[in-house]
Amino acid sequence: MAREITYLTDVFLITCVVQSGTAEKIINAATSVGAQGATINYARGTGIRDRMGLMGVTIDEQKEIIRIIVSKEQSNRVFESMYLAGDLDTPGKGIMWMSKLDRVATHIPKDVLKRVSG
Repeated sequence: MAREITYLTDVFLITCVVQSGTAEKIINAATSVGAQGATINYARGTGIRDRMGLMGVTIDEQKEIIRIIVSKEQSNRVFESMYLAGDLDTPGKGIMWMSKLDRVATHIPKDVLKRVSG
């Protein structure tokens, strides 16, 4: 049986680095507007903590990194939803960015492929 790889194009990776304990709220916001899932990693941050401490803002060095792959059509809606849910307009809450991916490959059910191509 021949195996084929189906590549997805016009997809973006949203990466969001936030304080520990914040990821679930942000992921819930993303899935509520159409994101299909997320990957969370844990990390320790450095750098801005000392500067923000001078401004009276306490920043936990423990971080959660959220990664979500979305279609071009979903990208702005999901990005904005995550930004607002994470209160990223508040100093010290986190940072996020979006990158265009060249191609993505995963299992795609045949009925979904028929709907997209048909």
